[in-house]
Amino acid sequence: MNAAPPRVDPRRLRLVVITDAALAAPRDLLDVVERALRAGAPAVQLRDKHLGSGDLLALAKKLRALTAEYEALFFVNDRVDVALLAGADGAHLGPDDLPVSAARRKVPSGFLLGASTDDPDLARALVADGADYIGCGAVWATGSKADAGDVIGLAGLERVVRAVSVPVIGIGGITPERADEVAAVGAGIAVIGAVMGAPDPGAAVRALLAPFRSGRTLRACTDPTAA
Repeated sequence: MNAAPPRVDPRRLRLVVITDAALAAPRDLLDVVERALRAGAPAVQLRDKHLGSGDLLALAKKLRALTAEYEALFFVNDRVDVALLAGADGAHLGPDDLPVSAARRKVPSGFLLGASTDDPDLARALVADGADYIGCGAVWATGSKADAGDVIGLAGLERVVRAVSVPVIGIGGITPERADEVAAVGAGIAVIGAVMGAPDPGAAVRALLAPFRSGRTLRACTDPTAA
């Protein structure tokens, strides 16, 4: 059975840089993000579990303006409402957030929704509910994301990649040295510490994107019933 084409160009999800102000410190978060964008980061996700709604929206608007300048995608973690008010391209939803099916009914056409799971069957269900991509991990152990869940390894990541017809983005413990292994199973890369905490965020982004420069892209499964 042939799958419908993804609603987002997989090349734009080769690398998602996720923000973390504490890891970026003492540098300004916006400066770190701009250095990543200047180096070619195709997507940025705002993630901050501590800011109140007003401050989160203010930061989201600044990041929207910055990502627009570099023609990069911009997502907001958890908060569909903030993403819409900031003019973001989409939102990423975790297991405890608004269900994808409910969010899809509330957002305009073209608004992108990502969802997190490491289970192939749940990934299929999330795509059926309207998810445009799947975030999958933790691929390796990570200290950057306390709610990352159990380590699934490359084999677990590949099972999800093979299960769905939308882009799958691996997260958790991914470094420039491990980027090629993630790309080899057909997944994109999402990182927090590897860029936010890097002495040279631009160099980190270029290294993380290197496996895709030979024309390699995210896998598009042609039979989403196959695990």
